[in-house]
Parts: sequence; structure tokens; C-alpha cells
Amino acid sequence: MSLPSLRQPFVEGSIQTRVGSVPRISSTLARADRLGSIKARWGIGRMRYTVEPGLYALGDPDKQAPVLVTANYKMSFDRLREALPGRHAWILVLDTNGINVWCAAGKGVFGTEELIRRGEFSKLENIVDHRKLILPQLSGPGVAAHQVKKLSGFKVIYGPIKAMDLPEFLDAGLKATPEMRNKTFTVKERTVLVPVELVSVLKWALIILPAFFFLGGLGGKAGYWAGALNYGLFAIAALLSAVAAGAVLTPILLPWLPGRAFSVKGLVAGLITAIILTVFRAGNFSDWPGRAEMLAWFLMIPAITAYLAMNFTGASTYTSLSGVKKEMKWAVPLEIAAGAAGLFIWLGSRFVI
Repeated sequence: MSLPSLRQPFVEGSIQTRVGSVPRISSTLARADRLGSIKARWGIGRMRYTVEPGLYALGDPDKQAPVLVTANYKMSFDRLREALPGRHAWILVLDTNGINVWCAAGKGVFGTEELIRRGEFSKLENIVDHRKLILPQLSGPGVAAHQVKKLSGFKVIYGPIKAMDLPEFLDAGLKATPEMRNKTFTVKERTVLVPVELVSVLKWALIILPAFFFLGGLGGKAGYWAGALNYGLFAIAALLSAVAAGAVLTPILLPWLPGRAFSVKGLVAGLITAIILTVFRAGNFSDWPGRAEMLAWFLMIPAITAYLAMNFTGASTYTSLSGVKKEMKWAVPLEIAAGAAGLFIWLGSRFVI
């Protein structure tokens, strides 16, 4: 397998080594790099936002320069090089199918075999005199360090969680402070993950929302269009509110929502949303169709928010794989049952006299 292409837009020339020309990169991100990150955050071309796997030279590294390992998701690659201004290092990029380090380690694609294979393909043993590989701490679940040492001769050293701490880590002789090992999950860190989940949901909403609008015109005494403008538009508002509560508010308010399971946190957010909507629909409680309509939304909205909240488990530090699997076994059937019952009641409410 050859070295990465020199024609990638972020490559700024090459450096000659004993194994050939290695692409040279800079720690300064161009406008295109930053725009690409913004687009990826919003799910635009997300799975194509990659760099070619292989070895790269940051600055002008020599045989003693550190070897830093990352994923071929370009945002991970960019955050690493951006954190090292004025530094000289080798960056070994693994083929993780465009997945970030943490998720790739959980899926097994940022793993022992790929690390060993990529090091061999890049002929690292002929490029550096030392035998140390610095990996992100969050890659730990996917890499068996003792196997890497046994099969490649390279020792795995886990660096800090955040790339921004790497300069201090390197200057301290590859020693991490307790703070470097602590994974935070602040409001800002949670909020930045919202857009990609939100866009994914809204793609389905473009199909579902018109259907609810037109179904809202069925039955009733006032006529089809009067019903669509009343019940159909309220259905659109209710569904969008459920999406906002499940995909936006639940991640942002995560630590303060009661319950350990994400489905429970989403359920709470959904119930609060349903109560707020009921206030604006209070006049409908005067007849049975209105009461049935609100009962339907008290079932559908929490079901939707609970389900959407569970989508955030893969991005959170609050969950474990076994815990998520256990939660899904009981939560998903209940969400489906509540959503189906709510839909049935909502449709039936249009024909209650």
C-alpha cells in the first residue's frame, strides 16, 4: 500500500524519507477546512469527510519526532494538527471508515489490527528510531497495547483526552496530569453535537409533517380545509415541538433531567412539552374530539422525545454499550406502543361526534 496522495487540498508539499515522499501538512487550518467542519456538523457530506489513511509529516519531523495516531475522520485529523502549532511530528492516520476516534474504537475499526497494519504499510520502523506510538486516550477500548508491542515492537502510550493538551503532555515527557484524563461533557460540548442529529430527524419530518396536515382535514363538522388548518397545523406544531424537545433540549439539559436512562430523560422532556401545548389548546377540552386529540398527543409526543433522546447515547459519556442494549429492550417497544396508540386515537378523534 502506497503513502497518502500529495494532491489532497490540505497537503503543503512533501518531506523525503528513507521510504519515499511523505505528505507535509501544517497546523494552520484553511478556510476550506473550517467550512468543511461546519458542514460535517450539520450532516452535509459527513461520511465523505475523510483523509487518506497513512503517514503525514507535521512541520519538519526527524527520526526522533513523536508519532501521533488518529482517525481518518477529517475533523479528528484537523483538531490534532491544529493543536500543535510550531511542532514537528509524524501523524499516523488509521482507516476508520470516516468515524471519529471514540466511536471508531467502540466499533472496533480503530483497533489493534488496523494500527499494526497501518504502521507496517507506512514503514514506521524505517522512519523513526524510537518505538513509541502516542494514541488518543479515547481509543483505548479498541486497542490492545500488549498485542501492538508484541506484534510490531512499538509501545502504545495514551495521550490526553483533548488534543489541546498535547503540547503540555509532550513537554512533560509524555506524562499526563489527572485533568488531562478527565472527560468533560459541558453544555457547549453537548450542544455542538445537536445539529447532525437534528438534520437526520428533519429529513424524515419533511415526509411526515405534510401527511399529518392532510390527515387533519379528515372528518369533523367544519369541512376538510378548516380541519386541516386547525388540527393539521396543530399536529405539525406538536411534532416539531417533540423533535425540538427530544433532539435539542434533552441533550442540552441532560444533567438536569431526572432519570438515568436517556429514554426516561426524553420522556420527561416530552411530558413537559405536551403540558405546554395543552395550555395553548385548552379550549378543545370542551368536547370529546378535543379531549381525544390531546390524549393522543400526550402519548405521541413523549414517545417521540424518548426515542430521539436515545439517539444521543452514542455521543454521550453517560452511557455504556451494555446499558444502552438493556435500555433498548424495554424502552423501544414501549415507545412504539405509545406512538401507535396515540396515532390511532388522533385519527379516531377526527370522527368522534
